[in-house]
Amino acid sequence: MSMKPLNRHRERHRTDRIGWLRAAVLGANDGIVSTASLVLGVAAAGATPQAVLVAGVAGLMAGAMSMAAGEYVSVHSQADTEKAELERERLEIERHPEAEQAELAGIYVKRGLSPELARQVAGQLMKHDALGAHVRDELGISETLSANPVQAALASAASFAVGAALPLGVAALAPAHGLTVWVSVTSFGFLALLGAMAARAGGAAIVAGAWRVTFWGALAMAITAGAGALFGAVV
Repeated sequence: MSMKPLNRHRERHRTDRIGWLRAAVLGANDGIVSTASLVLGVAAAGATPQAVLVAGVAGLMAGAMSMAAGEYVSVHSQADTEKAELERERLEIERHPEAEQAELAGIYVKRGLSPELARQVAGQLMKHDALGAHVRDELGISETLSANPVQAALASAASFAVGAALPLGVAALAPAHGLTVWVSVTSFGFLALLGAMAARAGGAAIVAGAWRVTFWGALAMAITAGAGALFGAVV
């Protein structure tokens, strides 16, 4: 009598996207908002269309480089901290293995295991991969969520450039008398699309994500355009 193969239970998780998704969304959002705000502020100050485009291109280049450098430095700092914590934990395991095993068992008791089972699990994990068990369960550091400075910097810079190119392209194609309206309306649409795409990629609510990104981006653009109109200067 043949046995039917058991159906495999497959789960799809999105935690592996957290690092690059956060940097990409931040970069694209900042690219759209900062460049659109810059264009609107310069235009509201009475600058010529050529001056608006020059300011926008300069903002794109400077912003992309700034995002890459800032993201690399900040994430590298996180990576350095993680490495230091790993080394500290490795030394503790070498010097005080019994205490570290008891500490690991205590963590599992708090998570719902009985003291006896927690001791058995901690003992088995200490024999298999003591440092890995402590890094994962004590420090909360996993391979999926660990810092990757280069990946974050590239994702942030590239997404900023793409985001900044959208309102800049609209500014280049829009008629001079309607530039402010065209850049404002299309930027709202770009922000809403970005929020929806980010929410979908992360498995979150699409409408809420789109609204959140659009609202704060619109507020930033309104403040910058208001400042340009009020002071009549490039901001």
